[in-house]
Amino acid sequence: MTATTNLRASRRRHPERPAWEEDPGIAGQTAKGVVLTAVVLAVLVPLWVVLVTSLSSRDTINAAGGLVVVPRELDFSAYRIIFSGGQISKALLVSTLVTVVGTAFSLVLTVLAAYGLSRPGSVWHRGLLFYFLLTFLIYPGLVPSYLVVTGLGLKDSLWSLILPGAVSVFNLVVVRAFFQNIPGELLDSARIDGAGEFRILLRIVLPLSRAVVAVVGLFYAVGYWNIWFNALLYIDDNEKFPIQRILQSYILAGQAPQTSGAVGATLPPTLAIKMAVVVVTVAPIALVYPFVQRHFTRGVIVGAVKG
Repeated sequence: MTATTNLRASRRRHPERPAWEEDPGIAGQTAKGVVLTAVVLAVLVPLWVVLVTSLSSRDTINAAGGLVVVPRELDFSAYRIIFSGGQISKALLVSTLVTVVGTAFSLVLTVLAAYGLSRPGSVWHRGLLFYFLLTFLIYPGLVPSYLVVTGLGLKDSLWSLILPGAVSVFNLVVVRAFFQNIPGELLDSARIDGAGEFRILLRIVLPLSRAVVAVVGLFYAVGYWNIWFNALLYIDDNEKFPIQRILQSYILAGQAPQTSGAVGATLPPTLAIKMAVVVVTVAPIALVYPFVQRHFTRGVIVGAVKG
């Protein structure tokens, strides 16, 4: 009788916990708390150091011997230099343009291809699906990709940052699987009413697939925003460098930032400018991600189960 009473009390305290699971002990809860705290600190502490260093003056950086952990005084001169119209400002504009145009272009291609491949009666359905899935196993390699891009005249063009990765097969498979979850009866009823395929896609399929489109759009946006290797291969003009290419040259190659608007003693320390570039590079994606996070479970996991 006592065991039954305890089981019922446990279910009332934890209604989502299965009946065969025991209540977590103090040691288990403490261990989980310690591990989660360590993981959070491992993520937040480097971000904190980068942010504080970007807002520190020359004296504070010199006193700390490099990266600053404890802030003393705020100095926004590094950010004023970044947005003053120099190479970093141009790189931000290039990255924004590539991200916006590339994400829109990739979403259009992915949605159209996924909708066609999700319809069993579409032309060359199996052949095209096999062709796309084959890229999971066979990758052309760096040299053939470079020859194709240069052969098409895309060298030193912003399209060389967009077209080579315009369609991700993984995203295509996820969107296709999500489209397949839409009841076929709903689409058939629209066809009976005289709707064409494009109208069905725009008026029925896409409104029901906002979650997966938002998630895939975030995937594409992150990929285009973080692009640097293609810029390293195909872009020679410094005026067309994206922000990640600038970051790579500053942090890894150790090149000095090319800035404008400040000279001589008014120029902030190089380390502060580098850390400010890191903050500006990370901030856009970090700000957008919370608005799309709620779609992840429905948009990716639900679609991938059937796919």
